[in-house]
Amino acid sequence: MIRRLSAPLLVLTLAASGSVLAPATATAAPAPTNACGETGFDPSAKEEAAEPPGIDIRVPWPQIVPVPVPDPPQDLTRIPQDPLPTDPCADPCPDITDTAPEPSEPGPAGSSGSESSESGSSSSGSGSWGSSIPRFSIAPDPEPIPIPIPGPGLPLPPPPPFPRFPPAEPGPVDAAAAAPEVGEVTLVAQLTGPGSINRTDKRWQVNGTDLGIMWESKPGEVAIAFGDTFGRGWAPPGANGQDWRSNVLGHSTDRDLSDGLTLDSMVQDSRCHATELLGSRKVKNWETTTIPTSGFAIGDRQYMSYMSVRRWSTVPGRWYTNRGGIAYSDDGGQTWTKDPYAKWENIFGMNQFQVASMVPAGDHVYMFGTPNGRLGTIALARVATDRVLDKSAYQYWVHGTWTPVGEHSPTPILDGVASEVSVRYDGSRDLWQMSYLDAPAETIVLRQANSPQGAWSAGVPMVSSADYPDLYGGFLHPWSTADDVYFTMSEWDSYNVYLMHATLR
Repeated sequence: MIRRLSAPLLVLTLAASGSVLAPATATAAPAPTNACGETGFDPSAKEEAAEPPGIDIRVPWPQIVPVPVPDPPQDLTRIPQDPLPTDPCADPCPDITDTAPEPSEPGPAGSSGSESSESGSSSSGSGSWGSSIPRFSIAPDPEPIPIPIPGPGLPLPPPPPFPRFPPAEPGPVDAAAAAPEVGEVTLVAQLTGPGSINRTDKRWQVNGTDLGIMWESKPGEVAIAFGDTFGRGWAPPGANGQDWRSNVLGHSTDRDLSDGLTLDSMVQDSRCHATELLGSRKVKNWETTTIPTSGFAIGDRQYMSYMSVRRWSTVPGRWYTNRGGIAYSDDGGQTWTKDPYAKWENIFGMNQFQVASMVPAGDHVYMFGTPNGRLGTIALARVATDRVLDKSAYQYWVHGTWTPVGEHSPTPILDGVASEVSVRYDGSRDLWQMSYLDAPAETIVLRQANSPQGAWSAGVPMVSSADYPDLYGGFLHPWSTADDVYFTMSEWDSYNVYLMHATLR
């Protein structure tokens, strides 16, 4: 769950974005309808003001919260998924998902946009308030003060890897690649939530979620990681409801993306219930949530980068992390372990590798990183494929050199700011593609390069808030081609994930 865009970001200069080419032509469509005739959400809908603007005054209220340390072990209960019904409109667990919904609850305290008054608005909808009296309210705003206390004893972690500091090596910059020529961009399908092609609310109790980060988990299969997820009681707009899971994971073998991306399964801990993979303490000002940021596979082991979010800011587009880290799975993505040493602590809130996109290519895994929030630059690091969990083996790109001591002073590979970076390497063309959210311009852009350190082409907008007012994300499908780029887009008001298609000329 990452807070949506908001109009105040527009005061930042657009010239810094580097998106100098004309936007692609986006084709808006009516609200998606699945094969069962269930209507989903229209991500292009403009908000209509239903009531006069209100004044909400929140009074901070200190709240002592004991937090046992170390973290308790995560429940690793997993059950295999039964085959989905032959009839796609049949519900696999009607006794669970077809019962009357319970009243909605507010989202997690301090979560991104769990309160609409915090999240702001980037829409241009207009409404008529007539002579209504503006709303006014004063309410307490609990502000947790976490106090660590001794928790149950746990086994000691394994010893850290023996430090292996690689040498400094030159990292020359190639000539800039040609900018991608983006043609028509269309909404293919709603992938999650009520009315989606996957009916995730009925099959896995995934009613509201975001992100949709994809990687090839094994030949012929793609893993899809989602962010903060809510079940019963969820209702738009935004993140709210019951059964909060910080992240969930699905798998797909769908090769034909022209009609959407079909999920074959999700990792479950009980019947028709997607489980939380990477645990979080869910305590504001300690660890509010744990969000996946990328994934990849090397052999039979899968890796997932993540960020530990300390708290969401009341300022749209800002959040504060504890660290960025790497988790791994050796059982096909069913269970994951956060490596105790492969992590980048966010010292003074300045670390450049909090939100990472990690991509294997050749003998290395490349890590594209941004700091917490949406207004940072993109830094770059690399590590040998057999040393992914050994932080001492990483090299950072600094002024044309791969150096082992550059974690705190990497050289940005792009001008301007970026967030929610997604990178793929096209081995058939020896070409790198990158998409990211350009928050000041309120667009998801696409760039290309001949090497990970660039030079990268100019950024070409694919979709913008003019067509999808509350968009964010923009994660590339690993099976995109030279002619067709598929990517997932999240939308805040409907708080669900959509598959988008961009044609490349």
